[in-house]
Parts: sequence; structure tokens; C-alpha cells
Amino acid sequence: MEARLSLVTLGVNDLARARAFYLALGFPLRPESQDSVAFFQLHGMWLSLYAREALAEDVGCDATGSGFRGITLAHNVRTKEAVAQVLNEAEAAGGRIVKPAQDVFWGGHSGYFTDPDGHLWEVAFNPFFWIE
Repeated sequence: MEARLSLVTLGVNDLARARAFYLALGFPLRPESQDSVAFFQLHGMWLSLYAREALAEDVGCDATGSGFRGITLAHNVRTKEAVAQVLNEAEAAGGRIVKPAQDVFWGGHSGYFTDPDGHLWEVAFNPFFWIE
């Protein structure tokens, strides 16, 4: 297996709301999107939104899981100041700030928001290296 991540699919409760949230953040919608699924082009990969119940059915598991899911998505930014800016954009688009922008133990600066379905996103500035 090649060390590569091609697509992240998020199970969402309201596809139209989730699509609007990511569009408001500036994520470019792919033309392959349909009424039942949204695809967004990211740098080197895609983000997919799919109905939570349908995704759980596809996996073969119960769709009622909630709380901390043991996974976060991360968006790295180029400056410390950009962390708060992106968190504000997420909140304005309908997200919820979970952890405001702050200096963190590993020497960077980060904060967290959730999208309307509770998926956790970290926004981070890492002064030691750039992830692109």
C-alpha cells in the first residue's frame, strides 16, 4: 500500500447544511458532486460529504455513535495570526469553536472548531515545519 490519503468522507446529518458550511469556508465543489454526495477539491486529495445513515449502512455499522470519535482533521496555516482568522471564518459559516486559538505545549499555536455535524477540525500554525 502506498503511504497516501486520497479521500476523507464525513457522514453528515444534513447534506445541504454541510455542503453550505464547506462552501462558505471556500472549499471548491467538484463537478462530480450529486444530490446525494458532495465532493470538494483539496490540495492533493478530496473531502466528501455523505449522509450519515447511508455511510453507516455502507460500512455495516450503527449510525448512532456520538461524542469524541477518536479522530480530528487538521488545517495548517502559514502564520500564528491565521489560526484565529480561520476559526472566525468557521464560526461565521456555522461552525462552533471548541478551543480558541492559543499557544500549545509543542511550541505552535492552534485551536479547534466543529463543523455543523460535530466533526473536529484543528487549525494549527507549526513554526518548525510546513505541511502542504
